Amino acid sequence: MPKSKSKRRRPQPPPKPKPKKSPPWVGALFFVLLGLGVAVIILNYLSLVPGGTRPVNLFIGLGLMAAAFVVATRWH
Repeated sequence: MPKSKSKRRRPQPPPKPKPKKSPPWVGALFFVLLGLGVAVIILNYLSLVPGGTRPVNLFIGLGLMAAAFVVATRWH
């Protein structure tokens, strides 16, 4: 008697390769950039940045934080 089609073994696709593990400096760089960005913004609001409070300091802080999130996309 022939086997039914539902009980036949179906071919399995090969497993997907795992992504390579990131070097340890990627995680450290993420936290350093994020911390520096927050520190620049806080120091600007407290008027502890040389040159007084300027909007450019806020953009520098936000840029550092954005760079941290770009680095975070490379972290596996």
